Amino acid sequence: MVDLHVEELTVAYGRSRILDRVSLHVPSATTTAILGPSGCGKTTLLRAIAGFIRPDGGSVRLGERDVAGPRAWVAPERRQIGYVSQDGNLFPHLSVGANVTFGLPRRQRRAGTRVPELLELVGLDPSLATRSPARLSGGQQQRVALARALARDPEVVLLDEPFSSLDVALRASTRQAVADALRASGSTVVLVTHDQSEALSFASQVAVMSAGVFSHVGGPADVYQRPADLATATFVGDGVVLDGVLNGPRVTTALGALEHDGAVADGPVSVLIRPEQVILSASGVGGVVEQVSFLGADMLVVVRLPDDIVVRARVAGTEVVAVGDAVRLQVTGRARIFAPD
Repeated sequence: MVDLHVEELTVAYGRSRILDRVSLHVPSATTTAILGPSGCGKTTLLRAIAGFIRPDGGSVRLGERDVAGPRAWVAPERRQIGYVSQDGNLFPHLSVGANVTFGLPRRQRRAGTRVPELLELVGLDPSLATRSPARLSGGQQQRVALARALARDPEVVLLDEPFSSLDVALRASTRQAVADALRASGSTVVLVTHDQSEALSFASQVAVMSAGVFSHVGGPADVYQRPADLATATFVGDGVVLDGVLNGPRVTTALGALEHDGAVADGPVSVLIRPEQVILSASGVGGVVEQVSFLGADMLVVVRLPDDIVVRARVAGTEVVAVGDAVRLQVTGRARIFAPD
């Protein structure tokens, strides 16, 4: 497999710049998730990598081979890229096996040896090869689409929100099966998603996109725990944002004086605290419970503090707490601080 290099890529429609000099490096045999809200440009980036869109500037390189750039253009079918769309786009009039081998040379299609191997790779029984796609579940159809993408031994596999149409339970199992298959194939993978938990759990690198640029590119833990800016922080996971006053190693907030993780000049700051950092305790800042959402293993507790400040705490589902209870809150770990806008 190969590294994927995107350098200064720009795509514009008329006067609207969808991608604004975007750069990204995906190391060989790793997975990168492009995470962002609808309309931020992430699918446009994926389509430009695949060759479905000719960029207005910048370049795309697979290993040492330029496939798009000022002096290079390689057609999509010659890029050795596999592409899996949101709905799979299987051919309804073809069997599962025929869908998998579609696009292969005729000699390989006739041999038929690749179909059982590929179906097993994506966690499907080879006996499904003769079935119509209509007789498969949504998760099975997505696995067939992945098998088709892998059939030509692509150097890079692109996944465009492939799990978004599945229900929660099916999404988790399909995502794991796809991740296992891609890992076994040694593919270099780029996943586009708007689902934060999917990006953080599926990929070894997360690139957060907003308005056609990347705000933060790094490992999942780095993006979640040390976001580059407040917008990234509030998009990647839940967050409690408080006003604070920084004085050296501690920052004073409505939840008390906290240790922090940041390098900002003393004075007013914005303070990010994840709800899982807020715990119910015998001491600390007092407040009144306004809402309790039971989530199974844990629950989200909304507490109103003095001065009408509202914070959220994610606590164990075994805690005994109800609306109207007086509670006290403490913060564990370090808060993340940002200079005020």
